[in-house]
Amino acid sequence: MNSTASISDDAVIDVAPLTLHIGAEISGVDLQQPLTPSARREIRAALLQWKVIFFRDQNLDHAGQVALARQLGEPTIGHAVFGHVDGYPEVYSVAKNRTANSHRTERLTTPWAGWHTDITAAINPPMASILRGVTIPPQGGDTMWTNLAVAYEALSAPMKAFVEGLRGIHAFAPPAGAAPIGVYQDSVKNRTLKSEHPLVTVHPETGERVLYLSPSFLKSIVGLSPRESQRMLELLWEHIVRPEFTLRFKWNAGDIAIWDNRATSHLAPTDIFATDHDRQLYRVTLVGEVPKGVDGQPSTSLEGAPILSAAEELANRGTPISVS
Repeated sequence: MNSTASISDDAVIDVAPLTLHIGAEISGVDLQQPLTPSARREIRAALLQWKVIFFRDQNLDHAGQVALARQLGEPTIGHAVFGHVDGYPEVYSVAKNRTANSHRTERLTTPWAGWHTDITAAINPPMASILRGVTIPPQGGDTMWTNLAVAYEALSAPMKAFVEGLRGIHAFAPPAGAAPIGVYQDSVKNRTLKSEHPLVTVHPETGERVLYLSPSFLKSIVGLSPRESQRMLELLWEHIVRPEFTLRFKWNAGDIAIWDNRATSHLAPTDIFATDHDRQLYRVTLVGEVPKGVDGQPSTSLEGAPILSAAEELANRGTPISVS
């Protein structure tokens, strides 16, 4: 069922859920214009409830995407490891052949391969991500998301009790068995990030318990033997990508997706490499907090500094940033 809420005297925001557990399409708002306080509240509420929300046919440019992000939080530097777009330090290019995809042909083909929560190798992963479609292939190129709060609730009671006491090591590293690739290795070495996060976190706004698993970054479970860790992670990763927890989104040029990075994992498409068509999107992430477990204990940093806002990051480098 659709729901509506007023954002001004002559406009409404419409929230249309796309599945039972995750995803909603929002209409009745022009993201090229400043959001009213009411619109920001309703968008935030929809994001917390549906975990990922979509806005069709918005056609923002880099500046417009950054302006939208600043209304929802503090934008980070484009990517903590792989850099940013020239002239727009908050924007990261999600191009078809970007550095982060350089190991795609070497990873094991599993149901969870490629799924990830953005930059969980950092002590404070981004709170949310804002992705903008620009060049979209005529077929393929869909992105998928999964609801990690619903995935937690679907565990059996004994499994919940077990995983709530566990913590995992998250790091940037090539997939198991992959050979080093120069440009990827150099990027990771220049910004080493490694953190220990609870396997179950408590969402700071909703209070939901979240199965905080990021298959591309989570490398091992603390205290378990290598074999125990491998088998447990494979069981949990297989669980979080069950179809009933997920959503598949077909992009059009001009579309915007915003997701709660604290409660979701997502999957970038690999079918685009079977076609000559290009695919280009752009992402902005928002500064996040340090996750906490069910016991109230926060994550711990093992290597690397927290992710700062773009303004703070550039100030540390001696490069000012305009916020006009």
